[in-house]
Amino acid sequence: MARWRLPRTPLLLPRAAQRLLPAPLRRSGSGPAPPRLPGSLVRSGGFVGGRWVQAAAAFPVLDPASGAELGRVADCGVAEARAAVRAAWEAGPGWSAAPAKERSALLRKWYSLMMENKDDLAKIITAENGKPLKEAQGEVLYSASFLEWFAEEARRIYGDIIPPSVKDRRLLVLKQPVGVATIITPWNFPSAMITRKVGAALAAGCTVVVKPAEDTPLSALALAELANQAGIPAGVYNVVPCSQKQTPAVGEALCTDPLVAKISFTGSTATGKVLLHHAAGTVKRVSMELGGHAPFIVFDSADVDRAVAGALASKYRNSGQTCICTNRFLVQKEIHDAFVEKFAKAIERELRVGNGFDEGTTQGPLINEKAVGKVERHISDAVSQGASIVTGGKRHSFGKNFFEPTLLSNVTTNMLCTQEETFGPLAPVIKFDTEAEAVAIANSANVGLAGPSPDLESCRAAGGWNSWC
Repeated sequence: MARWRLPRTPLLLPRAAQRLLPAPLRRSGSGPAPPRLPGSLVRSGGFVGGRWVQAAAAFPVLDPASGAELGRVADCGVAEARAAVRAAWEAGPGWSAAPAKERSALLRKWYSLMMENKDDLAKIITAENGKPLKEAQGEVLYSASFLEWFAEEARRIYGDIIPPSVKDRRLLVLKQPVGVATIITPWNFPSAMITRKVGAALAAGCTVVVKPAEDTPLSALALAELANQAGIPAGVYNVVPCSQKQTPAVGEALCTDPLVAKISFTGSTATGKVLLHHAAGTVKRVSMELGGHAPFIVFDSADVDRAVAGALASKYRNSGQTCICTNRFLVQKEIHDAFVEKFAKAIERELRVGNGFDEGTTQGPLINEKAVGKVERHISDAVSQGASIVTGGKRHSFGKNFFEPTLLSNVTTNMLCTQEETFGPLAPVIKFDTEAEAVAIANSANVGLAGPSPDLESCRAAGGWNSWC
């Protein structure tokens, strides 16, 4: 493995670049002070070819809880994106030729460093994403587990021997890396969505260019620092952060560059369609996890208390900002009223809105004001069509990005909240009569990802097991 240990590039930057570093943290004006982040892992530059690089401009990373600036990060453009692709392409032959055992050992070292720095990584997630620290700590463990898993799987990339159809022939299947992979990740799991994709790619012998969400680039850059410390060769793992303004051009460059062989994206369906269009020109391989609209079905035969506990967990994790969060609650008419009453009490009793760093917080802020506006729009539309607010329903006094956990009843299928993914702390409850009706409502969406039910026997009886459960 010694041949893979490249000289470290010292982080000696000119004074102008040093001012871009988010640690030590700076406070602007008289606004709230941002949380203090671990300077050992916070980086401001892109990571290209094993080096930290600055761009012509920088963009701010904000604490969604207070609105305070955490720091400024290099606003990479098309030139930096193409340089990262070139670096990954040049590193490809050496990385793919490395014995599987060596790739496995380096991934394992990266995993170990994540575990050694798990508390600092969690603080970075809470600072830039807003989720409660306990949830962030859970994400770090989840994130690290992908590197651990693929470190082991790197040793098990087996081929196959296929019986031939004619004499004097031998058919062999050899699995080989496809090449450079573009990795575009969302803000709601800024660490786990990277390692889940990158761990598999590196284990297979591919190299990657990561474009993290503009709201949460610090986690991706912290992972780059640890990858560098682990000895991952220069060019194998690259990170190109950029602002929302630069994102369309950078995304197009990363998806159309002829040196890129694979695209992996997690995010909205609308963005996924754009990236598919870009990929079509060079017929690239794509893997996409797009929007969700999960139904949660509660039948009359369900244990209401268990159903409420499951509903609470499936809806309000990360303040409802996960792709598999329940977006529609379908409750059979006989237990509908009891479910709504107990669900409302559980929300008021068990959920606490606050800063993610505060002890006892279960609901942090939404990622930005645009996200809050969407929740408000869905509630306003539902109420205008006859829905009732059982609890919550408005912004929380804690700050502009905080919203009260909300429960709606008297919801119908023509309301926006049952047609679009809310991605916020809003639980609309639809009353249904027959099991077949519930399955039909659940299947009426053109997106999927998840569909929980606390009563699987009734789900199977209704024919839903094969359809969506």
